[in-house]
Amino acid sequence: MKPLDIVQKYLDSFYGEAPLEEMKSLLADDLSFKGPFYEFDSAEAYFDALVANSPRDARYRILDMYQKDNSVCLIYQFSKPGVETTMVQIFEIKGDKIARIRLIFDPAVFG
Repeated sequence: MKPLDIVQKYLDSFYGEAPLEEMKSLLADDLSFKGPFYEFDSAEAYFDALVANSPRDARYRILDMYQKDNSVCLIYQFSKPGVETTMVQIFEIKGDKIARIRLIFDPAVFG
């Protein structure tokens, strides 16, 4: 599977177009996730946090997308009730698994 396809499946699960459970098969066991609010060093910890605090009524609109080798960079407009901001997510793919996710946005909009 191509890196862009893997990232699209991730987005489908994250934003509820596909069951969240389907995301598990996309994540490397030693997934590294870093964002403004959270950091995780395993797929299990990341997934458990998503289950506990799933994004309700969240939507996204892709503004731009780049792929270089096994890295994918998404720039998108994130929105949910009361919040709208631009986010950047960088994914590193190893094999057919997401090994790293870096999420960048201004946390001040979440007040």
